Amino acid sequence: MVFVLDKHKKPLMPCTEKRARLLLERGREVVHRMSPFTIRLKDRTAEESRFQPLRLKLDPGSRTTGFAVLREDTPNRSEVILLGEIHHKPSIKDGLDARRNQRRSRRNRKTRYREPRFNNRHPEKCAVCGKNAQHGSRYCRPCEKAKNFVDNGHREGRLVPSLEARVTQTLSVVDKLTRWLPITAISTEHVKFDTQLMQNPDISGVEYQQGELFGYEVREYLLEKWGRKCAYCGKEGIPLEVEHVVPRNPKRGPKGTDRISNLTLACEECNKAKGNLQPEEWLEKLKQSKRKLDQVRTENLPKILRKLKEPLRDAALVNATRWALYNRLKKTGLSVECGTGARTKYNRLKMDLPKTHYYDACCVGESTPENLAINQEYVQVWAALGRGTRKMCNTDKYGFPVSHRARQKMYFGFTTGDLVAAEVPEGKYAGRWVGRVAVRASGYFDIKDGSGHRVCQGVSHRYMKLLQRADGWQYEKIRVEKGGSGGASFPGVNAGASGAA
Repeated sequence: MVFVLDKHKKPLMPCTEKRARLLLERGREVVHRMSPFTIRLKDRTAEESRFQPLRLKLDPGSRTTGFAVLREDTPNRSEVILLGEIHHKPSIKDGLDARRNQRRSRRNRKTRYREPRFNNRHPEKCAVCGKNAQHGSRYCRPCEKAKNFVDNGHREGRLVPSLEARVTQTLSVVDKLTRWLPITAISTEHVKFDTQLMQNPDISGVEYQQGELFGYEVREYLLEKWGRKCAYCGKEGIPLEVEHVVPRNPKRGPKGTDRISNLTLACEECNKAKGNLQPEEWLEKLKQSKRKLDQVRTENLPKILRKLKEPLRDAALVNATRWALYNRLKKTGLSVECGTGARTKYNRLKMDLPKTHYYDACCVGESTPENLAINQEYVQVWAALGRGTRKMCNTDKYGFPVSHRARQKMYFGFTTGDLVAAEVPEGKYAGRWVGRVAVRASGYFDIKDGSGHRVCQGVSHRYMKLLQRADGWQYEKIRVEKGGSGGASFPGVNAGASGAA
């Protein structure tokens, strides 16, 4: 699929690579972007074109967010025209921790050139504009002096930097796709697990809270929490059963409940072995046994009791950002649909699709049709790399400066991260190379591939041609993981088709 813009840079319906090559040969288009490949028509406007409804679906995650664009042909049939994943930047918290430790180290040193500054630091933010507030106040000095503000709860709605980055990176991709595709609606997985439904299954008024989906809410939560393996013996790849740690019908002792804090996963053998025994009774029985399997269970049972009330870290990250993402998606002006992770899994299993982020995105929300056609051979992988660092001084592990970064970022018309093509005439790296450039002041640059490995080093800038400026993202394509034979169809595409980028 190739993104298409009209002559005023407004989005049109995408086309195939073959059609894009024909338009380029006839002189009707120009290349707008190289990665992802986007063309701009010279003789077409959006007002003269016909459109089909496109829906963007998002499956937010703590490390990877899946997205898919569906063309809704009929209410019961849609075709996937784009599959992709967003790889979020992972090192935000580590960088903040390192910077904080170095800053504290500098403060603790007895240096004559720096006064300690503790009393004038106010991390609290103004509830109106978001700037630093005065000490002991909810507002900054200008807002408190104006007296005509509305407290919009900015302080309460603020996210920590690592969570804010996940939201802004997802919104950045949404903004790119809405600029390159005529998207009319958005579907997002609003929450991984409906904890209210798990605690009170008798809630009425919403369709997905009834019937089979309640079991999917509980099972999906348990599978994520216990690592998709038996909690007692650690076996994987086998059928697992929902196990009550404190039994509902005990021979003696307290009676267990169906609350999520009393449930775990167990294989059939472990579930039968425990039976209606209390955890303490079963632990004493296991200690007396000399079987190797019982010894494994003896080691795991105390860990299970400690882990029962622990929350899911990744699910907590997604739940913490769900309202911020939802509210900012609403500001796009498009219709926003929400769904739960259990509904996503229910739709994916019904269509017999593999477990991937981009297939999960296809199944988000109630708008998922019964007949879903998937004829994509490649998946777009967009990784957030950032635009560099503010740090101008490199330090050792103790925080002392060892070198200083150059003030200049551009050398000979190139900056680190630009997409370039190099035609090397001779030498060790003779040939054509395409990748991201790492610049040097000497004019001899390195070229890196999509995984960050250097494919050639010390190539003169004279052999390089700029293809695209760095925008903080890396765009790649991988093969689609095919599988399944349910409600989704996988019509074949030309195996010889090459990537436009």
